[in-house]
Amino acid sequence: MRLRASSVVGVLAFALVGPGLVARADQAQGKAEDRAGIQKAAEGFVEAFHKGDAKAAASFWTPDGELTDVAGRRLKGREAIEQGFRQLFTEHKNLKMHIEGQSLRFVTPDVAIEEGLSEVFGADGGPPSRAHYTNLLVKKDGKWLLSSSRESPYTPPGNFEHLRGLQWAVGEWSGRTEAGDEERITFDWAANQNFLVGSFATTAKNVPVGAATQWIGWDPLAKRVRSWIFDESGAFGEGNWTADSDRWTAKMSLVLPDGKKATVTIHLSRVDADTISLRSTDRSVDGKPLPDTKEVKLSRVKS
Repeated sequence: MRLRASSVVGVLAFALVGPGLVARADQAQGKAEDRAGIQKAAEGFVEAFHKGDAKAAASFWTPDGELTDVAGRRLKGREAIEQGFRQLFTEHKNLKMHIEGQSLRFVTPDVAIEEGLSEVFGADGGPPSRAHYTNLLVKKDGKWLLSSSRESPYTPPGNFEHLRGLQWAVGEWSGRTEAGDEERITFDWAANQNFLVGSFATTAKNVPVGAATQWIGWDPLAKRVRSWIFDESGAFGEGNWTADSDRWTAKMSLVLPDGKKATVTIHLSRVDADTISLRSTDRSVDGKPLPDTKEVKLSRVKS
């Protein structure tokens, strides 16, 4: 089997260098000398890989070790692994690697399992090849070696778990205010479900009188759900969201087209599978309070 740059990243996980997993004593179990032994072997593997030395790189496997790539192709035995590295280094010069260790546990004093994310960078400066890896390491004659290394496809981390509570809002909704205006709202997922995108439109006697677009996402620094809204009038703003079961509250701060500052608290709730409610409270413009709006119930628009 030919070893490709895109399929070697998992095996490189043995190279736990820099602020890697092995240095995190709070995540690793086992004796300090065993962690140090794995670290030393890892540094040796990195050196061999960066030199393009196939024989030295393969020496970090047991004689009957295995390497399995993301496509399920397997190299069996140190000799086959060496040949795979030789082909890789011939076809791809000056490869570099980065490892992000995620877990390391010692099953026995002589057996360890390690998992994480690995990246291989080509000399052309293009995006790296990424993969998740699971390594089985064994201690032989005082040295830690790879018994097997298996890759799985890399899936970028997403924010769906943080936004799952708004799943019920996905769809198209329509309702009328007491004044007879029609409110129409559409929520849909952006790519990779990292954001929920809302579109809002108001019509009076079939004449459009307002529209806006809102992106709802997870702020990893603030550790909370936030939103950013852009109105067709030129107004824009942001908000912080909190949830109480299926009742969500967004405290919004906005800048109006004339430069005035406005605030509003939006209440979005699930009534049932085909009904949601929307109302606004704590409205103000430049500190001057405005009346709350009445609750509007919107029904799901059937496709």
